[in-house]
Amino acid sequence: MFVLKLKEKCVAVTLLAGLMASGAGIVQAQSTRRERRESNANRQARIARIVKDTYSHRWEVGGGGGYLRYRSGEGLQRNNEVSFWLSGTRYLNPKIGIEADVRGAYGNAKIGTNDYLKFNPQISEYAFMAGPSYRFYAKEKTAASVFAVGGAGVGKFDSGSKGIPSSLLGTWPSETRAAFSVGLNLDYNFYPNLAVRITPTYLGTTFGGTIQNNAGLNIGLVYRFGRN
Repeated sequence: MFVLKLKEKCVAVTLLAGLMASGAGIVQAQSTRRERRESNANRQARIARIVKDTYSHRWEVGGGGGYLRYRSGEGLQRNNEVSFWLSGTRYLNPKIGIEADVRGAYGNAKIGTNDYLKFNPQISEYAFMAGPSYRFYAKEKTAASVFAVGGAGVGKFDSGSKGIPSSLLGTWPSETRAAFSVGLNLDYNFYPNLAVRITPTYLGTTFGGTIQNNAGLNIGLVYRFGRN
């Protein structure tokens, strides 16, 4: 009888210990899950603060260099040009802004097939444009926006031709005409107020009363400041 009672007590103690261990495990698991949820919530809150801090800036200025593929005359081959760009944007809210854009491009017209002129004179074009921009993607490290701008283009197609007029070169006349552009800004943020920008872009010019369709790629830095 004594032995049976002793066994029963041992079994009871063992069961009690098992239940206590199981309960402790459940409590620990619940605590771990709760800590994970709190950690994820803190992380999401931190990211949300950074995103708000990054895209609540009222002003954005940028600049850099690039490449433009340009046709300098009706019967001429396209030529490669190096370019620069400067822009400033006033954001009305985190998505919509008004952009002002200044660009310049420099290259050499390909007139080597001309029977009388065997040199490739330097040419240049400048564009002064403005228009709306729309930021449709905004994350902690990356952003994307589109823009459409229009204004005036200034062409200098015989300034480097040693006095030979553009009419003999086969290039567009040196004049001021309408210009327009659309593009996609792709930003990678180093800090909330500093980013590197890559912009595939289309530039349309209208020298000579025709439309020149030109494609290019710009790269540079963007600095944000002020608060909405």
